[in-house]
Amino acid sequence: MTGETQVTTGWQRGAGTLKRVAPYLWPEGEAWVKRRVVLSLTALTMAKVISVLTPFFYKAAVDALTGESRDDAWLLAVGAIGLTVAYGMARVGTIGFNELRDVIFVRVAQRALRKLALETFTHIHRLSMRYHITRKTGGLSRIIERGVKGVEFLLRFMLLSVGPLILELTMVTVIFAVLFDWRYAAVVLVTITLYVTFTFKVTEWRVKIRRQMNEQDTDANQKAVDSLLNFETVKYFGAEAREAHRYDEAMKGYEAAAIKTGQSLSLLNFGQALLITMGLVIVMVMAALGVQAGALTVGDFVMVNAYMIQITMPLNFLGTVYREIRQSLVDMGEMFDLLGQPAEITDKRGAKDLNVTGGAVELDDVSFGYEAARPILKGVNIRAGAGETVAIVGPSGSGKSTIGRLLFRFYDVTGGALRIDGQDVRDITQDSLHDQIGVVPQDTVLFNDTILYNIAYGRPEASREELIAAAQAAKIHDFVVSLPEGYETKVGERGLKLSGGEKQRVGIARTLLKNPPILLLDEATSALDTQTERDIQESLKAMGEGRTVITIAHRLSTIADADRIVVLEKGEVVEEGRHEALLARGGRYAAMWARQSAEEETEREAPRAAAG
Repeated sequence: MTGETQVTTGWQRGAGTLKRVAPYLWPEGEAWVKRRVVLSLTALTMAKVISVLTPFFYKAAVDALTGESRDDAWLLAVGAIGLTVAYGMARVGTIGFNELRDVIFVRVAQRALRKLALETFTHIHRLSMRYHITRKTGGLSRIIERGVKGVEFLLRFMLLSVGPLILELTMVTVIFAVLFDWRYAAVVLVTITLYVTFTFKVTEWRVKIRRQMNEQDTDANQKAVDSLLNFETVKYFGAEAREAHRYDEAMKGYEAAAIKTGQSLSLLNFGQALLITMGLVIVMVMAALGVQAGALTVGDFVMVNAYMIQITMPLNFLGTVYREIRQSLVDMGEMFDLLGQPAEITDKRGAKDLNVTGGAVELDDVSFGYEAARPILKGVNIRAGAGETVAIVGPSGSGKSTIGRLLFRFYDVTGGALRIDGQDVRDITQDSLHDQIGVVPQDTVLFNDTILYNIAYGRPEASREELIAAAQAAKIHDFVVSLPEGYETKVGERGLKLSGGEKQRVGIARTLLKNPPILLLDEATSALDTQTERDIQESLKAMGEGRTVITIAHRLSTIADADRIVVLEKGEVVEEGRHEALLARGGRYAAMWARQSAEEETEREAPRAAAG
């Protein structure tokens, strides 16, 4: 692809991005937003008109002071002092209208940013588990951050700076052609054309370098966030130096790209200054020759200079604005690409809410694989009747946790059907499905907030009494009240200030507070000590009464009293029945039970042997 084609493609992509932003500036049904846009554009136009008229007062004052002859009677009457005051008032008027423009427009811009940020945030939560597993949180947050900043820059500078600059340049060119000579206008046009062409060409080259710098920055940020989120693992393996080396390697790439960016900026700035200065000198020489020939007054010479200086400053600014606009379009493009990512799991048109009459869960010949070439579940049939407790056991990789993800509809089955009370989960709304299922995962992750906030997350509208009752049922209330700050204690990033068992009990309390008709316990007590596990099992058993409970377990002693136990192996059901029946059969479950019982006996004997 040639450079020219890349530029064209870049601008076509940029035009599409601008089209995406437009509805935020001119929304349907929100007249106040449209009024503010019109008023801000009116103030902007007034500012530019006054700005273009300002050099006339400057010229007139100079002519009055030098005694140049002129025909304007009103200028004679005003005098040099009055003209100087008028010049000052015009400058103040320009600034005043510019500030008024910003005052009016700021609400429009901030509203647009807020709505866009909310839309992006909401959309990310709609994206599938598969997408979030493949993306890195650090890179995702950077894309959103840069995209929102890009929109803010675009709204502020492109609408309120680039448009006015074009208007001002047009008016100055017309004034030069009418009041002086077409050659003045020609020099201005040629200077602007050369300046803009040079700026665009060099900037397109710099955008590629800047994109590389962004990629390196994102990579470094991903590594930093990933390392910090796994702080304990880094410590366990003494990998601080290794992590620092990985981060430094990523920063080395960023450094190289940043150096190129800085050097290319110097080249761009010098080239722009050279072109602008050449145009300024040529016009000033032409005006000086006109004064010497008596065709122009000293005031005319000063006015020409004032106009050239007046357009020089925004043209220099245009270079910066153009670079930032191009980068903003790139950043916004990444964010809109994110918004364009289709949600893998969506509600069907006309989907109804889940109507739970008993809470029966049925997997009917379910097949599923995260990748087509690697099936996980192969024709699985499991039924948990209303109010039943069904345990799913099996070795790692057998598909136990996958069933939990399918039940919550993080993924859709690729074959067969998963039904709740006869309703296919693909035919009901996800919100209603999630409302009816409570999950206690193997590793409970908490928000970096208080214990109160994390438990109340299960049902934010619950009373404090209900929240405390849930904490008591989860056997964590006594621990919480023993803390200096009680329920207001901060749990830290991902709950790192709590032990694994404490985190798990907060997660259980959160689900108890939600009080759903269907429970999914995914290794829910795996992080607890034996005594606490027994206490929790009693609470979970009491909570499960009258509800459908699906327990995914590794420790078989925790599910021995389940109504039915399903043994999975390599994605297939190999055994099913009650604990006693499965032991009597002497098959896979019996072998797993014997192995675990031997391991537990060894663990119990070890302390006695050490004491002896």
